[in-house]
Amino acid sequence: MAHLPMASAPLKALAASLLLSGCSGAPILRGLGQAPEPARVSDAAPPAPLAPANNVIVQAVDKAGPAVVRIDTQKQLVNPMGGLFGRGPAIQQQHGQGSGFITRSDGVLLTNSHVVEGASDVSVTLPDGRSFSGKVLGADPLTDVAVVKVVGSQLPVVQLGDSAKVRPGEWAIAIGNPLGLDNTVTAGIISAIQRTNALGEGQRVPYIQTDAAVNPGNSGGPLINDRGQVIGINTAIRQAPGAGLSFAIPINTARQIAAQILERGYASHPYIGVRLQALTPQLAREINANAPQCRVPEVNGVVVVDVSEGSPADKGGIRPCDLIEKVADKAVDNPSEVQLEVDRGRVNEPLNLTVRRGERQQTLTLRPAELPRQG
Repeated sequence: MAHLPMASAPLKALAASLLLSGCSGAPILRGLGQAPEPARVSDAAPPAPLAPANNVIVQAVDKAGPAVVRIDTQKQLVNPMGGLFGRGPAIQQQHGQGSGFITRSDGVLLTNSHVVEGASDVSVTLPDGRSFSGKVLGADPLTDVAVVKVVGSQLPVVQLGDSAKVRPGEWAIAIGNPLGLDNTVTAGIISAIQRTNALGEGQRVPYIQTDAAVNPGNSGGPLINDRGQVIGINTAIRQAPGAGLSFAIPINTARQIAAQILERGYASHPYIGVRLQALTPQLAREINANAPQCRVPEVNGVVVVDVSEGSPADKGGIRPCDLIEKVADKAVDNPSEVQLEVDRGRVNEPLNLTVRRGERQQTLTLRPAELPRQG
């Protein structure tokens, strides 16, 4: 068999050239492991190496974030139409979601009462992906605080701050799971403290107000300061033109309620048994004109409308038309402030109320009773 003649040097050079070129003559590099150099987008010099981050919000979130959890609940609801004409099952499952934060490394965490209310199953998920079954140790609807326990050890915990030292203008950072978006961080400032009329008269919580964005799912999550300390539990929002207003339970209040739940399974609240009304000069004139048995000064204050028979207020001498001026030597200007001062008292221990009856001021001593628990 005749062999093809060997290619001459010029032919070898031409063959090599064809192997390195496409039909258009553009070079094609094969097997060299090199990518074409990208087009230059900027003539700016490369940035200098970044210094370590010194952002207070980042540092605060790094401290508290690992202990902020997602709480998934399942409630069993009776369907009154269930089983009738094929209108669904007799028992329906309702799913909910909120937030919470671990305060003890053995698995104690705090959240809102309304997050776990009526839940038959509670699941707690940490940011690192671990999931636990939770047990509700107790919940207090009056302050919206609940305590949940999971079986665990050496869990990450938050540091609890002192809400009595919070001041308007300080940083306010919310961490939670709004709208199913886990580990969401929002920030703002403390807008106000001691909001006794945030959610209506007669409330039992002096809320912290903030402009940090809070949405459904944030409930039960922590409000932290710039040191990563929990100063409140995010619990409520009020929509307003331009922006929403967020409210948090002061951590000092939550800590007190949680301690009672851990000790006895429920929270104790003192009560005195009166119905109160915010008094204004206009209302005072109407009362004086239409109720001759009741004479009240034409001022802003708190007037007693009714006294429950046999209640601590009744036994202590409080009467309708009394103007309450002080509770435990602290001046009060509205029914919520009266309620908060009574709540700071103790069951069966003396509590002084200064009232004005007609033209005379007097101090009466009551012994608050324990408010009957709901359910």
